[in-house]
Amino acid sequence: MTVDIDHIIKKSQEACISAGVKLTTKRKNVLIVLLRSSIPLSAYEIAERYKTQFNESLPVMSVYRILDFLIHEKLVHKLETTSLYIACAHIACDHQHETPQFLICDRCHSVKEIGIKKHVMAELARSIQNTGFTLAHQQLELHGLCERCQGDSM
Repeated sequence: MTVDIDHIIKKSQEACISAGVKLTTKRKNVLIVLLRSSIPLSAYEIAERYKTQFNESLPVMSVYRILDFLIHEKLVHKLETTSLYIACAHIACDHQHETPQFLICDRCHSVKEIGIKKHVMAELARSIQNTGFTLAHQQLELHGLCERCQGDSM
């Protein structure tokens, strides 16, 4: 799957302008680092790749602040089970977004983002609410083996 980074950055800039915020050069470059990666990255890995790709150092604390911004603007997701970050797979889409679910390969560490239908999440929320539990996040992360890695083990 090829990623049209220029198109995604253009859509990201439009989304930020719509929200009244700015996609600064450093924010854009952190997003580009994630878009160029085939696997999720830690903040430290992002800082290393940023320096390599843009010939400029970016302190890890700055990376965390930028990631917080990008998450808030729904351009990046944090995988809670691994504390790694990935660019949203639906930045350039024009359809209504669903609740993200991440299929994480435990062998090659690739991640596929798919959406969960709103009615499924509503039913899940009702089931949880009936237990007295308060749900903080609706993001689901499922671990297993991707199709390629399954083929490699046969």
